Amino acid sequence: MDFIKKLKKQTKISFLNYGIVIAFYFIVQVIAITGHLTNSLKGQLIPIVSYVIVALALNLVVGISGELSLGHAGFMSVGAFSGVIVSMSLADSIPNPTLRLILALLVGAALAGIAGVIIGIPVLRLNGDYLAIVTLAFGEIIKNVMNCLYVGVDAKGLHFSFKDTVSLGMAADGKILINGPMGATGITKLSTFMAGTILLVIVLVIIQNLVNSKSGLAIMAIRDNRIAAEASGVPITKHKLIAFVTSAAIAGSAGALYALNYSTIAPKKFDFNTSILILVFVVLGGIGNMTGSIIAAALLTVLPELLRRFADYRMLIYAIVLIVVMIATNNEKVRTLLRSIGKKAKKEDAAHE
Repeated sequence: MDFIKKLKKQTKISFLNYGIVIAFYFIVQVIAITGHLTNSLKGQLIPIVSYVIVALALNLVVGISGELSLGHAGFMSVGAFSGVIVSMSLADSIPNPTLRLILALLVGAALAGIAGVIIGIPVLRLNGDYLAIVTLAFGEIIKNVMNCLYVGVDAKGLHFSFKDTVSLGMAADGKILINGPMGATGITKLSTFMAGTILLVIVLVIIQNLVNSKSGLAIMAIRDNRIAAEASGVPITKHKLIAFVTSAAIAGSAGALYALNYSTIAPKKFDFNTSILILVFVVLGGIGNMTGSIIAAALLTVLPELLRRFADYRMLIYAIVLIVVMIATNNEKVRTLLRSIGKKAKKEDAAHE
C-alpha cells in the first residue's frame, strides 16, 4: 500500500488503464471457456478493441493537443484498405497469418501517418477551427476515392485503376483486391482478440509515454496557452504535429485491425458518421481522460447489440442513454456528488487501515 501511495498520479492512471485492458481480456476468456460468450458478442470483440484504440487516438488530439478533428474515420479507412491490400497480396509469399497481420498493421499505421503529415504541416500552422474543417473534408475525400478505386494483383504485382476492373489489365489468374464501391471482398480474416489486445496495450504505452514526456508537457502547454508557450520558445507546429501524426498512425493501425476481422469491407463504413461516433466516445468518456475513452468506447460499441432484444426501440434507447450520460458527465452537481463519494470511500479505507 505504501508503494502505491508513493506513485505519481499519472503513473497510477497508466497502471489503471493497463489493468482495465488486461482484466477485460481475461474476463472474456473466462466467459468463453465457460460457454457463456454468445456468437454475436464474440463478433463484437475486435470492433470493441478497434474503436477503443481510435477513441484513444482521437483523445490525444482533442483532449491533449486541444485541436478538433472530424476525420479520424478517414485515417481508419487508409489503414483498413492498405492493410487489406498488404494482407491479400502477400498471402502466397508469406503464408504465416500472424506475420501478415503485423505487416498489415504497420503499413496501415505508416500510410495513415503519412496522410497525417500531409494534412498537418499546412493546417497546424494556423489558429482556429481549420483542422476540423480540413479533416472533415479529408474523410469525405478518402471515402470517395475508395469508392472509385480498383486494385488487383497478379504475377506482375499490383494494378490500380479509377475506372473499372477491366482497366486493371491483369492476367487471367489475377485477383481483384478492391472493387470500387463494393470495397474489399474475399478477405482472409487475420485479426484476433489477442492480437487486438496486444495492439491496444502497445497504443496505451505510446500515448501515455508521449503524454508524460517533455513533448507531452509542451503539447498541453500549447493547448492551455498558445501565446505563453510560444513566448517561452516552444515550437508550436512541431509539437502539435507530433500529437496529430501519432494519432493518425494509431487510427490507421486500428482500421487495419478492424478490416481484417471481416470477409468484406466497404468504403461507406468509414464515413462522417463513424468520425462523429468516435468523437462521441471521447466526449462521453471525458476529454483528455484516457480511462474514460476506454470504458465509453467499449460500452457504447456493445450497447446496440445488448439492446437488440428491444427490436425497433433499441436505437431509441441507445440515443436516450447517450443523452443522459452526456448531461450527467457535464453536470457540475453530478461531478461534485461523485467526488464526495470518492472522498468518503478513501476515508473509510484509511479508517480500516
